[in-house]
Amino acid sequence: MNREKLESYLEQNPFAKLSDVVTQILYDEIVVLDVPPASKLNINQIATDLGISRTPVVEAINRLQAIGFVETRPHSSGFYVTDMNMRDMIDLYDARTAIECEAAALCAENASPEAIAQMDSLATEFKKAVPKLDGIRLKETDMPFHKLIVDSCGNKYLIRSYNELLPNLKMYQGSWTKFINPGSTNPWSSQVVHQHVAIVSAIKLHIPALARQSMADHIRSSLNFVAYCDDKGDPFAIFKRVPEKPKKEKADT
Repeated sequence: MNREKLESYLEQNPFAKLSDVVTQILYDEIVVLDVPPASKLNINQIATDLGISRTPVVEAINRLQAIGFVETRPHSSGFYVTDMNMRDMIDLYDARTAIECEAAALCAENASPEAIAQMDSLATEFKKAVPKLDGIRLKETDMPFHKLIVDSCGNKYLIRSYNELLPNLKMYQGSWTKFINPGSTNPWSSQVVHQHVAIVSAIKLHIPALARQSMADHIRSSLNFVAYCDDKGDPFAIFKRVPEKPKKEKADT
């Protein structure tokens, strides 16, 4: 991040508070993992890079801590980007399953024709994006599809709970572009590619049980899709690897 990026954000939001803009910059960089998980946030360095005082940076970091993007650690000073690991991802997707499966079932009963038409459109675009592993189109069609289902279910408590999960879901959903070679074949693509369409079909047919099951199947496949790693290791381990120092050449004797 740098002063140029700050000025670009301020241009787009000329009336925003400086701390709000800094929050958005840090949020965007954490979501796409440009600021790696578990890394320490140097408040002085961020302020220097952006050409501002420490105060708006501290305010931004406190806001990100409130939504689970930043954490403190016992016996350690400062703030850290929240870590990512398989256990945490599984727990997050378990919570997601509980909310989204019920939301899909309620949509089969309550969703408006307009909302269903929008789901249908997003599902069609998602189906085109998966085989290409098109990260941009997946970002534009995947989470918006799931959020639309929750927003259309008619249960304010499900909606509120889902919004709390959303920032962390975006981190994990976007993470695969960091460790999957776009030219490789993700073995879970063949399942994931058709499942949005299947969910919408169940909602259109007004069959809550089928909508619930279709969503459960999809989230299980999505977990495997996002967690897939070419070398079959823990995909999030790449964020914890310390770059090897170049070996010094021995002097001629």
